[in-house]
Amino acid sequence: MSDRITLEVNGETRTCAADSQLPDVLHQLGYNPRLVAVEYNGEILHRQYWSETQVKGGDRLEVVTIVGGG
Repeated sequence: MSDRITLEVNGETRTCAADSQLPDVLHQLGYNPRLVAVEYNGEILHRQYWSETQVKGGDRLEVVTIVGGG
């Protein structure tokens, strides 16, 4: 069994550690979880569910970074 899984992030194939919760995956991919919104397999995933969401191979994530400015 592999210790890496493949998933689609913003339309690109990416890999991360297997058995990872969503916040860990975001960190592994270089995102600051406090500054993003996530669509998980076609559904907007409320932040309160992130820590209980285990990412699996083949999952699709759309990650939108929040940008401030004026």
